[in-house]
Amino acid sequence: MSTQESAKSEFSGHVVSYSTSYGGSPTFNANPFNVVSSFSLAELFEKYKNILWEDGNHKYNVTFFIGELNEILLGERFSTFDQSTLDDLVGKLRERGNSNATINRKMAALSKLLRKASQMGDIHSLPEFRRQKERAGRIRFLEHDEEDRLFGAIKARCDDSYRLSLFLVDSGCRLGEALGLIWNDIQEHRVSFWITKSGRSRTIPMTIRAEESVNVSAEGLKGPFSMLTGVRYRAIWNEAKAEVGLGNDSQVVPHILRHTCASRLVQGGIDIRRVQMWLGHQTLQMTMRYAHLATNDLDSCVVVLDRDRLRPRKVKAARK
Repeated sequence: MSTQESAKSEFSGHVVSYSTSYGGSPTFNANPFNVVSSFSLAELFEKYKNILWEDGNHKYNVTFFIGELNEILLGERFSTFDQSTLDDLVGKLRERGNSNATINRKMAALSKLLRKASQMGDIHSLPEFRRQKERAGRIRFLEHDEEDRLFGAIKARCDDSYRLSLFLVDSGCRLGEALGLIWNDIQEHRVSFWITKSGRSRTIPMTIRAEESVNVSAEGLKGPFSMLTGVRYRAIWNEAKAEVGLGNDSQVVPHILRHTCASRLVQGGIDIRRVQMWLGHQTLQMTMRYAHLATNDLDSCVVVLDRDRLRPRKVKAARK
């Protein structure tokens, strides 16, 4: 029986193993494997961003999320991402005034990136991501008079932005969904959204205002709002809201038009399932945030509970 010896030789970023036996020739392993390297969050994001996220508004937001987290970590490279590092990140975000809901969105992006890096062998240890408890905060929506004043100020600055505002509040779609529309998405008084946050397409009928807002010349344009960008629209929005006295209200952002549409549907008696389909929510739980606005459904409860309504009221005699 021959005596076996094994040794390892490291070169060119690979580890190669071989064995020798007395009276024989060395045999090399033909399948070398990579040594785990160190990466920063910015480097991992650059490596996998086009694989993990489609172009659009969500990817735009994720870019800022990962950039902020990389800045908190001072661009440090790592081959493992331990629990204490994650806990420190959450603590720093909270110190910066991030709500639990905002922290959850940033952690979701980080978790997705780190899982991919782990699968590809870039890092070899992952922490446990714990979802922060979110409070059911107050949903801000525009009253009709606020809408009139705000939209009037927007129209005075940019007619295209005014058309977009009308479309957003009557369709309830996201800003990125509207900006991504092409002419073929608009057919027979209906509009189809193909590029959505949930990845699921949906088609809804249009109001008269929404139809009028997309009725522009198609010459040289990919879609009814392709002459606008999200950055330009938000800049006009911020100028207009400051003019009408809403500048200090942090909740008056373009997304409030989606909340306004949903609130009006629920208050108008549309059942919550149909509202879910209209908005394109993945789960009914997301739509249930608006359910408390359906107060008409509770009117019958008052009839049952209010004893004073069930018996004649006594008229008190006037004092002499």
